[in-house]
Amino acid sequence: MKFHIAINLERMDDTTDMLAMRDHTLEMVKMADKAGFEVAWAAEHHALEMTIAPNPFQLMTWWADHTTDIRVGCGVANASYWHPINLAGEAAMVDLLSGGRLELGLGSGAYQREFDRMRPGLDQKDSHKYMQEMLPLVRELWKGDVEHQGENWQFPKATSCPKPVQADVPMWVAARSPATFDYAVANDCNVMCWPLTMPMAEAEKYKALLSEAIEKAGGNWNGTFACMRHTAVYANEEDRAATMGSIRNVLGKFGNLMMKKGDVVNGFPENVPLEELEGNVRVDPTMLEENLMFGSPETVIEKLRAYETLGVDAFIYYASMGLDMEVQKRSLQLFIDHVMPAFEKEMSLAS
Repeated sequence: MKFHIAINLERMDDTTDMLAMRDHTLEMVKMADKAGFEVAWAAEHHALEMTIAPNPFQLMTWWADHTTDIRVGCGVANASYWHPINLAGEAAMVDLLSGGRLELGLGSGAYQREFDRMRPGLDQKDSHKYMQEMLPLVRELWKGDVEHQGENWQFPKATSCPKPVQADVPMWVAARSPATFDYAVANDCNVMCWPLTMPMAEAEKYKALLSEAIEKAGGNWNGTFACMRHTAVYANEEDRAATMGSIRNVLGKFGNLMMKKGDVVNGFPENVPLEELEGNVRVDPTMLEENLMFGSPETVIEKLRAYETLGVDAFIYYASMGLDMEVQKRSLQLFIDHVMPAFEKEMSLAS
């Protein structure tokens, strides 16, 4: 099993210093680079302080400039917010400036609030059409001149400038529905999934959908299956309590966005009362500690073994949950020092 890290520039309120938050994010990525993590993932979100990422390609270029080996990926760019020529060029520029370390992830977005501002009139449930048109078109633009007359974009002959330095840029799709798994496999893309706060059964469901998609495609798929979870490794009760408080706080804000309850003021989502959260946004402390990648190093190793047995090729350590910066760093260092060594043989074989 390989390891990736996903981290955001995040502020839960306006008391967090922007520069300190910026420097912390880079320090975490540098720690991951030194430890042998394979990819650092940057998100795309707009007008939200809890995920400050209006252009993931800027973050990826910044991280690449301060690291040596770790690859940089957008997890994920929302296809409907971009023009294909623009996205192809921005992504290829990251590949050029990073010396060939780009991983390009595309998705359909999550929050209707963002669509109402970035793509007015588009319903989130219809946004997959943009991703499905965008992905093969970007590949064609990287090859040379393309004239396109599609459903969502039309333009005369053009190409991407620059071109990627990699001959074959790894492409990723964020998948949840059966149709998206089918599309990812049919288009030779890697797959990332996020079970949110749901039990292990949710990850098992995604693996089953992937297996079904591979079978439909004749069994021909050599991609990577990655699974992301909020992660916190702790060795004392103080850090455990801080983790549980932070995840419940951030889920209250996440519930605001997913359930369209509450307001967002100056970029800060109001918290939805925890008792009103339901579905994928569940906040019972016992359930959270069981379902998420929380616990002592020994507990986290045991949980990761279950994902490895399931067939997860890469685990994405999702560091961002409004947790105190020093607690975040302690967690990552515990993961590096005590969890990763248990998988060194697997990591070596996967390289």
